Amino acid sequence: MDYLPVFLDLRDRRVLIVGGGAVGARKAALLLEAGARLRVVAPECGAEMAELCQRSGAERLAAEFSPQHLQGVCFAIAATGCADVNRQVCTAGLAANVWVNAVDDPSASTCLMPAIIDRSPVMVAVGTGGASPTLARRVRARIEALLPQRLGELARLAGQWRPQVSAALPRLEQRQRFWEDFFDSALAQQILHGAASGDADVEAAFGELLTRGADVQGVVWLVGAGPGDPDLLTLRAQALLQQCDVVLYDRLVPEAVVARVRRDAERIFVGKEPGHHRTTQARIHELLIQHARRGRRVLRLKGGDPMVFARGGEELQALAAAGIAVQVVPGVTAALGAASAARIPLTHRGVSQAVCFVTAMGEAAAALDWRSLASPLQTVVFYMGVSQLPHIVTRLLQHGAPADRRAAVIERATLPGQRVIAARLDRIAARVAAAGMAAPALLIVGNVAQFAQTMDAAGIQAADEEQSG
Repeated sequence: MDYLPVFLDLRDRRVLIVGGGAVGARKAALLLEAGARLRVVAPECGAEMAELCQRSGAERLAAEFSPQHLQGVCFAIAATGCADVNRQVCTAGLAANVWVNAVDDPSASTCLMPAIIDRSPVMVAVGTGGASPTLARRVRARIEALLPQRLGELARLAGQWRPQVSAALPRLEQRQRFWEDFFDSALAQQILHGAASGDADVEAAFGELLTRGADVQGVVWLVGAGPGDPDLLTLRAQALLQQCDVVLYDRLVPEAVVARVRRDAERIFVGKEPGHHRTTQARIHELLIQHARRGRRVLRLKGGDPMVFARGGEELQALAAAGIAVQVVPGVTAALGAASAARIPLTHRGVSQAVCFVTAMGEAAAALDWRSLASPLQTVVFYMGVSQLPHIVTRLLQHGAPADRRAAVIERATLPGQRVIAARLDRIAARVAAAGMAAPALLIVGNVAQFAQTMDAAGIQAADEEQSG
């Protein structure tokens, strides 16, 4: 994080604006909305600034900037358009411990002004670290379109009702759960669409919600985190990341996804690696049940889809036996994410008419129907198979797969540093070993792999030896 976003209380505080043009006038109007008392320093003022100063009673000094103008000031804006003056204001501000923002001049600023969405008391600030004010405004416009005009009224009512909620729900987790449910409620929607504060029906509806809120029940959400790229999270998953009280997450869930969990939620890593189970599955069941019985909203976050090679079914059974409410939120499974990232169609007319998902780990691999997996006109996706790649290739060749059948390995699919290698089945293991590929990676076997867009870790197209030679 390059800058720490903060909100300043400028009510009845002195703020300096250096510059009397149109840009300075726009900043002055914004500061007046925040309740600041203005001091405007400029040899000359334009009509807009002059009218604003007269109307607001601002202190107006017809002079060049001097460090003494910072006396009694808590914040200053340099809006002169002159780099030398901006630097003078910034240097003087540093000496006087006054924050300075130079408009469109980050190098002469000790703080930056964001693009603002005002739904007071709800405020949203968007910044780009000074890199592109235009981009900040575009982002602001998109967010603003999503926020109801009466969002501020909803926030004011919530503030008004907080003492009642605190008295009725003494535990912090109870209150957090209640407010999450309230903002999702029909009552909140009615307020956003015009129901007035103080209305008897509104007060009665809120009292009913509060009565029900005292009976907090725990719940577990089994959520798929997708193949890696956080932008591939479902909308439901993103919403639950902000509603959970505790999250249990796996090794295959990237930090970028975990970072989207609400900041005050408890985070518990329960990752398992091949041959080394730091947390057993039985212990995971215990943790899920324990936290849910405390009335908490528990997010079980799994890479890919929770019901595809993620032991989601076992967790469902354990939670059902314990009488715990549970919901399943599907995610983009690794097979779909990796295939799409490598531009491989899992089915293709005349090439593949079926898809099979397989794990070749442990004793279960010996029981696989290898003859069926070696059949033509299908695509086989091997999960967790890179460490067993030579064994997989050998078994497929032994059971009838031709040596020139196509195969591809996708490492770190959808993430920065993704690599893709495609080759004939009899050559793929050597190619992958030479490249030093490692988990997390996925193996796709089938002639659809001929369409793979091979690339190195920098995302640069790499030549496929079989296609280029």
